[in-house]
Amino acid sequence: MAVAWEFHLPFAPADLLRDGGPGRYVVQEVLTVRELPPALTAFRTAFRARGALAVLQHFDPLYSLLHHFRAVQAAVKEDALELMMQVVSKHSNELPAILGDSELSHADRSAHLNALKMNCYLLTGLMDAFEMETCNNSLLEVDPGGKNKKNRTKTSQSSWEEEREPLLRLLTQLLQLDLRQLWGGLVVEEEFVSLMTGSCYRILENPSIGLQKHRATREAVTHLLAAALVHYDHMFSATLKITQMLQHFEHVAPVFAQAVSLWATEYGLKSLVGELLREIGQKCPQDLARDASGVKGYATFITELSERIPALVLSNMSVLLRHLDGESYMMRNAILAAMAEVLTQVLNGDKLEEVARGTRDQFLNMLQAHICDINGFVRSRVLQLFTRIVQRKALPLTQFQSVVSLAVGRLKDKSVVVVKNAIQLLAAFLSNNPFSCKLSCADLAEPLKKEMQKLQEMRNHGRSTAAITPEEEWEAMLPEVRAATQQLFQPLQEGEEEVLEVEETAESTSEQITGLLRKLNYKSAARLTQKALCRFQGKEPFSGPTEDNEEATILGVLKRLYTGSCPGENSEDPPRGNSSLNTEEVVPEEQSQTELVKQEMLVQYLQDAYDFSVKITEALSLISRMMYENSVSVVQEAIEFFVTVSKFGVPQALLGVRRMLPLIWSKEPGVKEAVLNAYRRLYLNPTGDSERARAQSLVHSLSLIMVDASLGTIQCLEEIISEFVQKDEVKPAVIQLLWERFTEKSQCSSLERRAAVMLLGMMARGKPEIIGSNLDVLVTVGLSEKACEDYRLAQEVCNAISKLASNPKPAQEKNKAPFRLPQNHMLFGCLSETVSKGFAQPSGHWIPFMEAAVMLIYQLAEGAEEICAQILQECSRQALEKLQEADGQKADPAVSPSRASDGDSSLPTFLLMHLVSLVGQVALQQVAYLEVSVSAELRRRRILREEEKTKKRSDSSTKKQRPRSTGNETTMEEELGLVGASADDTEAELIRSICETELLDENHLFSAFVPLVLKICNNPGVYSDPALSAAAALALGKVCMISSEFCDSHLRLLFTMMEKSALPAVRSNLIIAAGDLAIRFPNLVEPWTSHLYARLRDPCPSVRQTAGLVMTHLILKDMVKVKGQVSEMATLLIDPEEAIMGVAQNFFSELSSKDNAIYNLLPDIISRLSDPNCGVEEESFHIIMRHLFSYITKDKQTESLVEKLCQRFRTARTERQYRDLAHCLTLLPLSERGLHKLQDNFDCFADKLQDPAVYSCFQTVMARFRRAGGKPETKALAEELEQKLAAAHNRGLDSAETCQEGSGTPMPEPAKRKTTEGSCRHPLNTVNRDEDFVTPKPRNLRNPKRAQKRPSRKKAIITFSSDEENSSEDELSAELREEETPTKTTPITRSSARRLR
Repeated sequence: MAVAWEFHLPFAPADLLRDGGPGRYVVQEVLTVRELPPALTAFRTAFRARGALAVLQHFDPLYSLLHHFRAVQAAVKEDALELMMQVVSKHSNELPAILGDSELSHADRSAHLNALKMNCYLLTGLMDAFEMETCNNSLLEVDPGGKNKKNRTKTSQSSWEEEREPLLRLLTQLLQLDLRQLWGGLVVEEEFVSLMTGSCYRILENPSIGLQKHRATREAVTHLLAAALVHYDHMFSATLKITQMLQHFEHVAPVFAQAVSLWATEYGLKSLVGELLREIGQKCPQDLARDASGVKGYATFITELSERIPALVLSNMSVLLRHLDGESYMMRNAILAAMAEVLTQVLNGDKLEEVARGTRDQFLNMLQAHICDINGFVRSRVLQLFTRIVQRKALPLTQFQSVVSLAVGRLKDKSVVVVKNAIQLLAAFLSNNPFSCKLSCADLAEPLKKEMQKLQEMRNHGRSTAAITPEEEWEAMLPEVRAATQQLFQPLQEGEEEVLEVEETAESTSEQITGLLRKLNYKSAARLTQKALCRFQGKEPFSGPTEDNEEATILGVLKRLYTGSCPGENSEDPPRGNSSLNTEEVVPEEQSQTELVKQEMLVQYLQDAYDFSVKITEALSLISRMMYENSVSVVQEAIEFFVTVSKFGVPQALLGVRRMLPLIWSKEPGVKEAVLNAYRRLYLNPTGDSERARAQSLVHSLSLIMVDASLGTIQCLEEIISEFVQKDEVKPAVIQLLWERFTEKSQCSSLERRAAVMLLGMMARGKPEIIGSNLDVLVTVGLSEKACEDYRLAQEVCNAISKLASNPKPAQEKNKAPFRLPQNHMLFGCLSETVSKGFAQPSGHWIPFMEAAVMLIYQLAEGAEEICAQILQECSRQALEKLQEADGQKADPAVSPSRASDGDSSLPTFLLMHLVSLVGQVALQQVAYLEVSVSAELRRRRILREEEKTKKRSDSSTKKQRPRSTGNETTMEEELGLVGASADDTEAELIRSICETELLDENHLFSAFVPLVLKICNNPGVYSDPALSAAAALALGKVCMISSEFCDSHLRLLFTMMEKSALPAVRSNLIIAAGDLAIRFPNLVEPWTSHLYARLRDPCPSVRQTAGLVMTHLILKDMVKVKGQVSEMATLLIDPEEAIMGVAQNFFSELSSKDNAIYNLLPDIISRLSDPNCGVEEESFHIIMRHLFSYITKDKQTESLVEKLCQRFRTARTERQYRDLAHCLTLLPLSERGLHKLQDNFDCFADKLQDPAVYSCFQTVMARFRRAGGKPETKALAEELEQKLAAAHNRGLDSAETCQEGSGTPMPEPAKRKTTEGSCRHPLNTVNRDEDFVTPKPRNLRNPKRAQKRPSRKKAIITFSSDEENSSEDELSAELREEETPTKTTPITRSSARRLR
């Protein structure tokens, strides 16, 4: 079988068409596509006859097929692939016998070698062609094409993917043969190995190779390359090829990580790991920083490889460390992740050697250093890695404190992702802390102090004392003993043998174990105990109660042995074989030294626990502030953190749990769901053996939250609980227990009983039938004769019943009559009786109950006004009777100071207070009843009538044809909405006329009480009781809500009291009342707006806070025109009270959501606050501006503000104003256009640059612009502007010096900053002159000429109440003259968001 030529594997297919020299095979003819099928048939016939050697005569047809591959039909290509698989398979099966034939001739060997190379060339060529076609088709699938074409592509692709794996297995089988015999026992030529492996690499280049469905293909490629690596010295080529592919194909990194780990573990190719890591380590860091895609591949490869084979990565880690100082953050992340994997999987445990321990500490130090990396992604990644290290308990205790401190520091990071991961790390520290399940600083400080004193005593005396009990020693040893015990259940390490044997008796074994414990040899003691438990079953001390698992049993035996032996009385037995070395004198010394070491360990343990608790407490205050960040993920992590903390008994955790409550109203679904999940985990999963016990635990924990809870907290809780009830997450047993507590069937305190009613009311919001089905029980128990003993319980009963009225109606029942109870229902009888009985009794809780009762009557009763009129009459009767009694005692000269004097008679103060409170509440609820309930009922009835008319009309139209014109007119009116609109106006006018003309008419009941309210308000000198004054002020505000005419005539009195009253409660009540009046009668209140703003500077914090809340609501609801006076809201940003600062921050945050609102207001705010008379210090001004400018984010706003601020320099009068304007410029991020604005307006501020502070601000602006970078022409413009700034500054200084030398007059010094203590603002003086408080002049914008002609009014002179009780009524009056009250007001329209643009 002589062959005259030799087949050389070509570098390119075209090389086979050229004559390469004598003895080299050349393709004679490239067949056409039509000639290919018969040629393949001939090859198939020859293959059947001659076997694999048939290719020697039929190579050209298959080469031609590869040449025309794209043009050949799919069936022909598939036939060729199938044929070549058969050829190579047969050749592979025949080769073992041929290679083993020692008498094989040179000619036969050459023939088989040529056939092998030809067959493999053709088969791999077909594989590459099919793979290329599949990749191209998958890329073209996104293009629109015919349906049949797409289906054909999919079928062809799937068939090739099915064939790919058997082909790779076939080539692997071939490579596993000793093919060197065909090359004469020499090395197989590299071209042949590259031919076989090249197909593998090309398959891996397919982006879809990483999918799960191609797992078998990946494994086949891995084994084929392994065969090449093991048998054919492919390592050098593989190293270069893998590093190249990692650089250019991101998707291969996980595939190669899996393959390399397999080659290292199953094929022993560990050196390949070192070669690959060395190749990556030698890459230039600067080049990697420029090649982002290549870096990503390397980084993923290193990370995944370290997860699979961390020990091998550890041995080659040194070659990668240079990249930790490189610019590529992805490489830093990858190397740090590799370190973390090594720490958790290799360098973990207490039994590390000295070298390993040093490496571990070195890695941990590197990780800690990169917590403060310059790149936020690296900082975030390191925190994630530490979280994993802590969760796997791989962080040594010596490093705990430093890592916790770094994590707390990262809570202030500017990157949201870093903050989120810092919170996760702290939560992991808590969940895996080795100290205690209770981490209260107060609980840990006391034992720490005590043990430190004992340690000091032991050191001072130098001898053994009974410093700590054996139980305390055991607690100190427990973590190490437990760790040693856990190692028993792990396989023995290399070189570790069991050398201890159990003694003959249980007693001697016990002594041996105790001795090992005292020598701190915990592992041996635990192993000996494990053996003894097997050998001495049932014998003391190995016969105690058995635990659920073996570890707990061993620990129990060790504890009994250690604590049962007294170290002071019996000297421990010396170890066997060493008795001759111990003397009686040495034993006490050893015991003393051992106990001193144990005491030091205990103190160190307590110290570490205390320090950890301090850091966690510090973190709590930081994280609690993050609950209201803009980032949803940070808020969710903060909520999760507090859920974790609450399990460890940290006292501050409850504050965080309460602080998250308002987030239930968040517009972000993720935040709201996080709060629900937090409370679900904290309260809905109680522990208990039975359903009853779990219900008791849940009710108890929820009741604790409501102790001292504010109204806002209760409203938030109600929203959460109603959500749980709607989702049926609250068990019936809980509701049953609450009813038992309320009815006193279950023993509980009055607080718990009240909490039960509150919880029932909260649940009724989700399911009203909870209250509706037991209404009689609520009334008979909660509003019975005993209600007077506990008004707060009765108040909560009213609130719970009111949930029946507040239940939202379904859409389909919108025209259904509202739920109301008949006037003679027992509920209203009980309420009337309870209110009337308590009226004459002094109680601080009667007024809140009365308000809830009156509100409930108006919500649920038919004819509510009649019921309340009866209550008013009954209470008035009681007051008159008291007055008559007082008249009978007027001869008595001793008048009680708690009685309000009115001429010759007096009443108890509380009685007057009850009366005016009742009048005010009934007045307010009457207005609400008319405006809401009656109005809605009128509309509902009208709609029903209209529906009935429409129905009748439609019925009659079918019987009788109506004229077309009438139908068209009616239809047109209905389409335009004129019918409904006019009817609505009619109904509204009816309600308004009732309020204006009837409610305060002399025939109405209110008219009898209004003079009393006015008299108390007008004469605070006579009615000096603070509570009475506050109640009367509130009642006046409520009565003013009835009629615009009454409101207009008494607004002056109301604002006078708000300004001049010395009682904060009065001022607060009137601010709230004024806010309500501003919504009901905006035109009347508008001239008095400045007095509302003035309360923002009230000396009392509670009044300032109330004013801030009221103004927030009015401004955000567009009920008050936003003017420059909003600067008063800005001053609250520097208020000493944190709650008031929070109100102001919330206001500006909400205002910023309106288009351009803050941008439009900023210039006026700056002008007002920089005014020296404003009283805001420069430093405070800077704080306010820093907050406000944070809302300026649009480029156009920034450019416009630069221009406006520059122009304001012209109108500025003082040096303070220059400095403030310049400082504001530093707060704006200057863009290229902004720089042009500065250049264009240079003349506005050039003359102000002589002031060093102004010049310094402009230097700061230019320095920040330079750091931002920009175009060369922009930099040139910036340099030119800097030169102009410097020239103007120097020119100003030179002219100042010249002026000073010529005239001898010194230049005026810059205004000195005022220093104030406490608040940075001047509080408003409470003692104002009467001339300062005048009725605001109405503005008439429509006819300014008339306003100019009108004569100016004199300032009103007001006589306010004096403190002399014996003054005459005229002197104590604050009557208003008619000419002092505004007669015309500016019509106010609600401004819209469009106006703010």
